[in-house]
Amino acid sequence: MSRILVTGGAGFIGSHFVRSLHEGLVTVLDKLTYAGNRANLDGVRHEFVHGDMCDAGLLAKVVPGHDLVVNFAAESHVDRSIAGAGEFVRTNTLGTQTLLQACLEAGVPKVVQVSTDEVYGSIDVGSWDETAPLRPRSPYAASKAGADLIARAYAITYGLDVSITRCGNNYGPRQYPEKLIPLFVTNLLRGRKVPLYGDGGNVRDWIHVEDHCAGIRLVAEKGEPGEVYHIAGTAELTNKELTAHLLEACGRDWELVEHVADRKGHDRRYSLDDSKLRALGYRPRVPFEWGLKDTVRWYAEHRDWWRT
Repeated sequence: MSRILVTGGAGFIGSHFVRSLHEGLVTVLDKLTYAGNRANLDGVRHEFVHGDMCDAGLLAKVVPGHDLVVNFAAESHVDRSIAGAGEFVRTNTLGTQTLLQACLEAGVPKVVQVSTDEVYGSIDVGSWDETAPLRPRSPYAASKAGADLIARAYAITYGLDVSITRCGNNYGPRQYPEKLIPLFVTNLLRGRKVPLYGDGGNVRDWIHVEDHCAGIRLVAEKGEPGEVYHIAGTAELTNKELTAHLLEACGRDWELVEHVADRKGHDRRYSLDDSKLRALGYRPRVPFEWGLKDTVRWYAEHRDWWRT
């Protein structure tokens, strides 16, 4: 039976990935920052290790014996990275290097580095393929781009079997209410206003977390060392269009929408071409309309999870 180590496994995407694993022995390593929640893993069989992936000594004890390591551990909120970039570089870039070194020394057969479309910057028309240059525009995106380049270097220089995934904006249950969808939903459910950046014309490609996890599992199985694989979403929407969907789902109107000053360096549009992953058999299964309604329903039915 395979042994799988999931770093950041108590967070939003990491916990969904753990829940999607129906076989194997799973170890979760998580620092339990504000966005990590052990309740996300309730009912799931796993071994939990509370710790920081920047801790090389801890990794030397935890990593050996695993057949697959999937790295979700990251600081991921752009606004927080603008306010303080240091922790993002430490966790996302240095932490990834520390983890990859531990995997190399332990002889781990396969590693997947989970990344983001934000490493490319912004694109006016068309979609990026995996050969597009990295042009990050926020400290968060830059820290993830650095991690991706380190992963590629470990594949080429040391022969570590590490593949990289990049996806669009995730949504689904158990996402910490700082990202757009859970922030807007929880505010609207309480009758509070929601902040819409600038003119609301920024475009994002939305993917349900279950589809994202399915793509990662496929890359873990079939991905080539040093290669990048896109996991595209199923709905490309402006933030204003998304807000309209959320208002309808929550039974609210535009009176609760407050236009606020735009974010510094706000990328205008992201869009991924995932032909490479589809050639391996990937197909998204969650239609956006259904996934969004289900997500709103989950937050409405689990108010104790997000009310503090």
